[in-house]
Amino acid sequence: MKSLPPALQANLDEGTTTLAWCWRIARADGVTLGFTDHDRTLSFDGTDFEPESGLTAFEVRSGSDLSVDAQDAEGVLTSDRITETDIVDGRWDNAEVEVWRVNWADTAQRVLMRRGAIGQIRRGRLAFVAEVRSLAHVLGQTVGRTFQAGCDAALGDNRCGVDLEDPAFKGAMVDLLRYRAFTASGLGGFTPGWFTFGTLECTSGANAGRRTEVLGHDVTDGVAVLTLLEAPVRGIAEGDGFTIRAGCDKRIETCGAKFANIANFRGFPHIPGQDAVLRYATKDGGHD
Repeated sequence: MKSLPPALQANLDEGTTTLAWCWRIARADGVTLGFTDHDRTLSFDGTDFEPESGLTAFEVRSGSDLSVDAQDAEGVLTSDRITETDIVDGRWDNAEVEVWRVNWADTAQRVLMRRGAIGQIRRGRLAFVAEVRSLAHVLGQTVGRTFQAGCDAALGDNRCGVDLEDPAFKGAMVDLLRYRAFTASGLGGFTPGWFTFGTLECTSGANAGRRTEVLGHDVTDGVAVLTLLEAPVRGIAEGDGFTIRAGCDKRIETCGAKFANIANFRGFPHIPGQDAVLRYATKDGGHD
């Protein structure tokens, strides 16, 4: 049960109310946006809430157990700050959301109804439905280490210790081969596969500042050919610059030969595989 400010409670007790929904959304890229279903701009806590922005609240689903509560917010792409490209590009994924019930006649009378994060987004050409998950969704995330043969550290993090910024190699897109594959300049001296599973960050062009994973790295006649895991939402063009970092396939052999970093290897390469239970006794070293 929520405790309402006395002034807001008095407004509710009058029977005729002046209430509106407000959403404050903080994206991972540092952009904070405000939206309201009221017909004029509302402002509080340093945020302007855009009116008639196309967001409409659905019912709030809550339970007394630890299941993830959720609320859907339906909208149309009418606000200049909500674009289909940004949704597809992932800029709204896992954005922090605050849902407020506000007296639009006096925004000092308000109550925070829920706090959560943007979950699944279902979209069409002109509209979208965003799921607002409660903080209970964090309880479903895996915590702790994974017992597996491959390394469970992220390349370049504190547990791994490899410095990916020195060196981080620069290049430029030359010829577009397919919608997510292209030849690149400046990388001809690397062996095939060096950048596979690495990351590519665009430094110029329509995708400047966006980072994506490299699916494949081949070399043809001394020219590097890169294939991205996913094509950027904004089109790539010849001459677009990028910074690329080496990749790792999480095997201990790669950790030693490519990075000389076995001391920080975070896997368990000697655990028996699933085939161990199917093996039978043999003269040359099977089960005894």
